[in-house]
Amino acid sequence: MDLLIEIIKILGHTFGNYGIAIIVLTILIRLLIWPLGVSQQRSMRTMQSLQPKLKLIQDRYKSDPQKMQQKMMEFYKENKFNPFAGCLPMLIQLPIFIFLYSALMSPQFIQAAGDTSFGFIKRLDATLKGNAGVSYDGTFNVAGKDIFIAGKTAKVYLKTPDGKEEVLENVKIQKPREAVVVQGGIQPGEPIDFKMDKDFIDLKYSQVSQIEKAEVTITNQSTREIEKVEMQQKNEDSLIASVPTTKAASHMHKDVLLLILLFGVTMFLSTKLMSMTNKNTQQDAMQQAMQKSMSTMMPIMIMATFIFIPIPAGVLLYLIVSNIMMIFQTYIVNKQLDAEEEKKKVEVIVE
Repeated sequence: MDLLIEIIKILGHTFGNYGIAIIVLTILIRLLIWPLGVSQQRSMRTMQSLQPKLKLIQDRYKSDPQKMQQKMMEFYKENKFNPFAGCLPMLIQLPIFIFLYSALMSPQFIQAAGDTSFGFIKRLDATLKGNAGVSYDGTFNVAGKDIFIAGKTAKVYLKTPDGKEEVLENVKIQKPREAVVVQGGIQPGEPIDFKMDKDFIDLKYSQVSQIEKAEVTITNQSTREIEKVEMQQKNEDSLIASVPTTKAASHMHKDVLLLILLFGVTMFLSTKLMSMTNKNTQQDAMQQAMQKSMSTMMPIMIMATFIFIPIPAGVLLYLIVSNIMMIFQTYIVNKQLDAEEEKKKVEVIVE
């Protein structure tokens, strides 16, 4: 994930905008897996051409499922066809999606570019239903069940045995997700109390006892709001801080809703065009109905999922551009496959 964030940062600095960086990253990923996409379309075309014979096998051995599976595997082997080959591109894209989602939801990205706008997108880290929160204003916008995590490093102030103050920059915080603990619960409008054990600060044992205070970046994962918090020594083992809060105001981000709609449209067009891969093959009425239903219902189902699951605008931008690239690729490869089939027909006629 850290590597992906660094790549996005490099592209962002290169092109001057993190939205463009995500688009460029999407295009690069799609170009890298282009051969797999071609293989997937070839596999679909082959599968449909074999479908009539497969149906004969299924009808003949429908009373003996084990025998049916055996005969189908033999049939695949004879025709040098792998029925699972078409799934590979989807399996590869899934971890990419997960890593990108984690990267754009991470405090590192939010701190570097979360509030970046792109076109009609106001914030690349915004989700459909978000809570307003201004970072670095010294106040957290909170709700009752918010979760807070520390940054990866802190600025640490030591009091040496000779009475001098020593300042250490970028000191590593171990287990950032566990380091900061909320004391006494969260009451919007009331100060929130944080506690962090000194053992989470990665220093030598002799230095840990000298810690007087530390400046820690704390992120509210619910609102993705970031504040620099000065934590003072409470005792030999821990640091504490109290930060003012206001009640988080939940509202709908219309720009993210538009992105979800654009995703649905591009996915529908992509699946519709993909189904054209099978236009030269015979399909029964049931197959046609199932294919039409899938191409319509799948985008709707995923869009509904995105309404309830917080997907950052940057990830939706990635998915939309990826769908557009898929439409472009499907069109080109379909033309190539049609040309190859026409060539084979001509060769057969000549022979």
